[in-house]
Amino acid sequence: MSAEPGSCHSTPGCSLQDDRDTEVEVTESSRNLNMDLQQPIFSALNVLRDEIRSAKEDSGLSGKAAVTSSDSESGIFSGESELCVEHESELDWFCCSEQKLICSHCTIVGSCQGHTVTALANRVTAVRNQLVDVCEKMQLQARRIEHFINKTLTAKERALQVEASGARERVVAQVSVVREAVEEEEQRLLEAVQREEERVEQCLLTQRAHWGQALAMLTQTRTRLVHTLTNTPDLQLATSGQEIADRVEDAEGVGEPCDTDRLNLNAGCSDSKLMRGLWASAILLGPIAYGSAHLTFDERTVSSLLSLSEDLYTLTFLPKRSRQSPPYDPARFDSWPNALGTLSISSGTHSWVMDVGESGAFKLGVCYTSMGRKGSGNDSRLGYNGQSWVLSKYDGDFSFCHAGKNTPLHVVHKPKSLGLLLDWPSQTLVFYDPDSSAVLHSVRHAFSGPLLPAFAVADRSVTILH
Repeated sequence: MSAEPGSCHSTPGCSLQDDRDTEVEVTESSRNLNMDLQQPIFSALNVLRDEIRSAKEDSGLSGKAAVTSSDSESGIFSGESELCVEHESELDWFCCSEQKLICSHCTIVGSCQGHTVTALANRVTAVRNQLVDVCEKMQLQARRIEHFINKTLTAKERALQVEASGARERVVAQVSVVREAVEEEEQRLLEAVQREEERVEQCLLTQRAHWGQALAMLTQTRTRLVHTLTNTPDLQLATSGQEIADRVEDAEGVGEPCDTDRLNLNAGCSDSKLMRGLWASAILLGPIAYGSAHLTFDERTVSSLLSLSEDLYTLTFLPKRSRQSPPYDPARFDSWPNALGTLSISSGTHSWVMDVGESGAFKLGVCYTSMGRKGSGNDSRLGYNGQSWVLSKYDGDFSFCHAGKNTPLHVVHKPKSLGLLLDWPSQTLVFYDPDSSAVLHSVRHAFSGPLLPAFAVADRSVTILH
């Protein structure tokens, strides 16, 4: 070389011989690798890296001999090399500005003078490193897609069968109580569940087909890039940037899979206001209308604002002058006029009726056993947290309260007694007028733990009826 070209990356000269030494050793080591295209790309590179390190440690004085003996095998130093048409010198540099192979003279006195250039070996190494990164990313994406197909979609298919079966059972169980009156409704609901099941199945099939094709395309693209990485000569690899970019762009368009509600069965497909009303009425006309004779107020939970009758059936709101301080108990409400029942519910169908008389302020409902008992915050206030569901009467108006949200209820006849029906299998809570069996309000909720009857009274008395 007669002169050194200006470069922001490297310059030919002594450093060029070092690059050649390293490139020769890399080429010779890579030719000795019997790389399986199915093997993770980073595993193959680790083997290659170890061989290069070992070759460098053992080279010593034989380094020059290694370079000499491998020159005939390297694409850069062998007959594979090409000569610059203008200067008849070896094309051992790469012009980054014009994306082409050049000789050292081109950078000094030729058309690439002043351009950004780099040694061919460095260019090849950069392209290889880029391919390694791209292939590793594709491999990780392929694993995520495989997990989505094999785990998520498969689990959705299994869950779909269970949920659809549960929906059918709920429908059939309710219809069987009042079969003659609701045959048409039964058929309608079963068809709705069927349509919903078919919709979800179609969504799952579509997702499986889409992501299966995406995985196949991604795998094919990655295999081609791995083949390019491991089998393409250096000179061809250095100029194949556009082809590689096109394949990478196609792979990047695959996107990422995501789980959506459309892959789940809509629980509302088996829900019917008419069905709930008729079913509740049929049950409440039966022998369990007034519930279990074993239900009483739990005296450990009764607030100091209330008094409990000796038979444990009646709660009375106390004026301030009559209040006393009961013994401390962690189960007792200490700020709100609340009390809980003794019946813990986590299965079956249960109901109870309360005589509310002339009370102008009360609450009836259910709550989790873990609901807070202490302090004046919403954690221990019935209907103002996510752990309680109550029907409330205050100042002559009725409402349903849960998590601080009040739903006004239109109650024409002001009942003297109110009933609650809790059906655990269908996760349904019904408030009703026991005299007419009219449903005042119903709610379905996926209860996550045992429930207790919950009460509050701020005017006169309420009594459990048997």
